[in-house]
Amino acid sequence: MTNSQRALQLLGLVRRAGKLVTGETFVLAAVRDGSAKLVLLANDAGASSQKQFRDKTTSYHVALNETFTKDQLSTAIGSARTVLAITDPGFVRKLQQLLAD
Repeated sequence: MTNSQRALQLLGLVRRAGKLVTGETFVLAAVRDGSAKLVLLANDAGASSQKQFRDKTTSYHVALNETFTKDQLSTAIGSARTVLAITDPGFVRKLQQLLAD
């Protein structure tokens, strides 16, 4: 199993633990209020969504990852989503560790 597959499995665990925010409006709110520690944006998201989340995460100093596609993110969490935010620093550390290797 590759590290990216492990990272996607971890997203399912994050969702079950209640540490995942999904949907554009909710993710933007989480970035603004400081609860989002990492934003995962599908690399095949629309141009306006990409610009919006890149700008917002940059201005609020939140990590942004664009490794996965919409299909991969949706399959990992069990619902169709383009953008996700993780609110737990421990899960973020583990995910970044998996994606860095």
